[in-house]
Amino acid sequence: MSAPVYPDISNQAPYSMPQPGGHSMAPYPVPQGGYGDPSKAPAPGFNMDYNPPPVMYQPGQGPEYGGPPGPQYGGPQGPGPAPGPQYGGAAEAMSPAVAPIGVPPGLEYLTQIDQILIHQKVELLEAFIGFETNNQYEIKNSLGQKIYKAKEKNDCCTRNCCGSLRSFDMKIKDNTDREVIRLIRPFRCVSCWCPCCLQEMEVQAPPGTTIGYVKQDWHPCLPQFSIQGANKETLMKLDGPCFACNCCGDVNFELKGKDGGKPIGRISKQWSGLLKEVFTDTDNFGIQFPLDLDVKMKAVLMGACFLIDFMFFEKVGEANQRSTVFS
Repeated sequence: MSAPVYPDISNQAPYSMPQPGGHSMAPYPVPQGGYGDPSKAPAPGFNMDYNPPPVMYQPGQGPEYGGPPGPQYGGPQGPGPAPGPQYGGAAEAMSPAVAPIGVPPGLEYLTQIDQILIHQKVELLEAFIGFETNNQYEIKNSLGQKIYKAKEKNDCCTRNCCGSLRSFDMKIKDNTDREVIRLIRPFRCVSCWCPCCLQEMEVQAPPGTTIGYVKQDWHPCLPQFSIQGANKETLMKLDGPCFACNCCGDVNFELKGKDGGKPIGRISKQWSGLLKEVFTDTDNFGIQFPLDLDVKMKAVLMGACFLIDFMFFEKVGEANQRSTVFS
């Protein structure tokens, strides 16, 4: 007795499904490609067409410095790399990186972030014998990754004789040791009793091209600053507290529009702990600003942060740090 033979239906179209009223409806379409094992189907809400955003390279980590190319640099789309010639793939020419229009070289990464952390490095010689050295800082993103480094440049006599009022040039470099920002602070008074010669800082990016200024505004009680453009037009205001002393807490300088109003950001002097605050002048700052703020103004706010540090939180030898605009 032979086995029964069943018709081959692998190539036949699915049967139509009868509906109430005697009408028939076409079956559900067969998914293109399918899911494979039905038990491994994507969870509800999973987007099959999701494309991950391009990788945000740290300064000094992009393909122009030897790193892996991303989609914006001519690299492959999607989360995985395309096979190269060593794996049988075709060799593709990498298109050159195109910097955003109006962004100074080296500041491209600032267009993608809305906050910066600044940590002053501990100088052992300064901590033990009180001899003032050039301040050095690490500038990081919110994940703690270093994106820039800054170092003060002046002479020994200026540092130890002029104290926190000293003039200096500060070079800010990226991770490839390329100078991308230069801060220039002339010697100025800081007291409200001398309104004609208050603090000022020039910000250049790249070095030699002025992009803005930070200028102290006269006020009998409050530390106030104007954030200015390249032509010294006021674009934003920065208002500090009457008593700028971080006694076990943060000190906030609120960033506002040029006409005041609601804060749009801030510069915060963060509490570093009792031992660091008493025995060293190492400071930690946080800067918050709108994500879509002009990248040049983000650089100027970095300069404002350093100016505030020297004005109110810098200790030289046995001299106490300044806490008000009166002294």
